[in-house]
Amino acid sequence: MNSATVRNLLVRGMLAGLVAGLLALVVAYLLGEPSVDKAIAFEDAHSHEHEMEVVSRSLQSTAGLATGVLVYGVAFGGIAALAYSFALGRVGRFSPRATALLLSGCALVAVYVVPFLKYPANPPSVGDPGTISKRTTLYFLMMLLSVLLAVGATILGKRLAPRLGNWWATVAAVAAFAVVIGLAYEFLPVINEVPKDFPAALLWRFRLSALAIQSVLWGGFGLLFGELAERQFNPKPAAAPSGRTVPASN
Repeated sequence: MNSATVRNLLVRGMLAGLVAGLLALVVAYLLGEPSVDKAIAFEDAHSHEHEMEVVSRSLQSTAGLATGVLVYGVAFGGIAALAYSFALGRVGRFSPRATALLLSGCALVAVYVVPFLKYPANPPSVGDPGTISKRTTLYFLMMLLSVLLAVGATILGKRLAPRLGNWWATVAAVAAFAVVIGLAYEFLPVINEVPKDFPAALLWRFRLSALAIQSVLWGGFGLLFGELAERQFNPKPAAAPSGRTVPASN
């Protein structure tokens, strides 16, 4: 794959990330922000210290939220496009569209779902400020481990495929990934800093909305980028003025 192709994919990836970010922004505003507001109200009602807001809550939930989600969408779209440039043709005989969907689905699981199941997202008022460094380190350690194991499982599956066939090689690779991740879940420290009187339903809705935001972001990116990549590698033939089809030039 030459540099011009990679550059085109990078631009398309950032564009798809921006659009996917807009979709995720809608989900975050409609599902996530109400839970955040209720968690902040809970914190205010149970805290005796009132700190002055540097940035107003209304600005955080609108412009701040939009800036964070859209910048994240563009950035991860570019990174995912570069990963796609490397993965295309190396993970199997999939079409450009199918490869994009496969890559985004696997990335969602490895980058977000696996760390999320061990260290789920928490709303405001949940968590000890003194352990934030430890919690952040553990989360990113779990994420790094998950990504490395996903890459290792992919390599294992490709090496087993000639002997076991694609189906059983995939089953074996997924099983190996699940076993090692299970061991990591068992041996890494458990963090439980949810206040005893914090509403369980609110915590559940917040975590569910966080998962929904990431699912929309990665799923939307996979669909949009897959379509753009398919059009780049397999352009539709142009129609001549007489109605006849003119083959697209390569």
